[in-house]
Amino acid sequence: MIKVGIVGATGYTGVELLRLLAGHPQAQVTVITSRSEKGLPVADLYPNLRGVIDLAFSAPDVDQLSECDVVFFATPHGVAQSMVAEILQRGVKIIDLSADFRIRDADLWESWYGQPHSARDLIPQAVYGLPEVNREAIKGANLIACPGCYPTSVQLGFLPLLEADCIDVTDLIANSASGVSGAGRQASIGTLHSEMSDSFKAYASSGHRHHPEIVQGLGDIAAGNSDAGDINLTFVPHLLPINRGIHTTLYANLTKEVDVQALFEQRYQDEPFVDVLPAGSHPETRSVRGSNVCRIAVCRPGGGNKVVVLVVEDNLTKGASGQGIQCLNIIFGLPENSGLTAPALLP
Repeated sequence: MIKVGIVGATGYTGVELLRLLAGHPQAQVTVITSRSEKGLPVADLYPNLRGVIDLAFSAPDVDQLSECDVVFFATPHGVAQSMVAEILQRGVKIIDLSADFRIRDADLWESWYGQPHSARDLIPQAVYGLPEVNREAIKGANLIACPGCYPTSVQLGFLPLLEADCIDVTDLIANSASGVSGAGRQASIGTLHSEMSDSFKAYASSGHRHHPEIVQGLGDIAAGNSDAGDINLTFVPHLLPINRGIHTTLYANLTKEVDVQALFEQRYQDEPFVDVLPAGSHPETRSVRGSNVCRIAVCRPGGGNKVVVLVVEDNLTKGASGQGIQCLNIIFGLPENSGLTAPALLP
């Protein structure tokens, strides 16, 4: 069995990791850390794990974590970068669900996250954990920077079009809407039930922290096209009055004639967690709730040169913890869907 440690397991991505790993046939959680909940049985905080996870939270300890084969960081940004170096030196794999190692330009990261990056030397080692793009690199990685929830949906939606070099990359638009769990478990006025229920709004329209990550990823995908030009993306996130789920609508202008439905079907036909829906479909967030599947529909309204891509995913699963486990499976040579076969929860 693969011994798994989780740092910061009291948040939503942490409990999602625990839920999914509880059903993993070849992985066992042996360490669960939380400074604030030290000594508290996990099931006392999350009763859905009663009888499933019998461990208690412990304070983060490098010696204890180094006894694991792999350690997940489900922490706010800034935490992983202060701990991973010593754990990596002891031969333990790291899968970081935070933003600490996603952006390769440390100065750019600091400008968006408002604090110094204390592990700049580790950034070049980090492999961006989007399997549909970086599967081969993930296989040999020691440090995985798991993509953000919005960046996952946007990149998977634009991926076939960028690889085919058939859209104008200087005029890309992404409108994304996320459930409230994307804001984390900390209490805030904006996510109170009476504040967000029966309402819908945009936020951070002038600049969101995921923007540079998305642009970097799209640029990497388009890098094989010498005439691709610089990526110019307008990204506007929204808050949905639901617990979990992301719906992203992408817009781009075609630069050549292409059968977009066939393009997407061919690109993703062998991907275990990307489902291209039949032409004319409209994916729903509830169709992916609790699953690691990303569902995509694509169309050309009126048969014109505008292409519209609709993407849904669960922000806590394919957008975070499920994708992290997908990377774990790749690293350890396991079937990619190990622990991730359960269908979405419906209704």
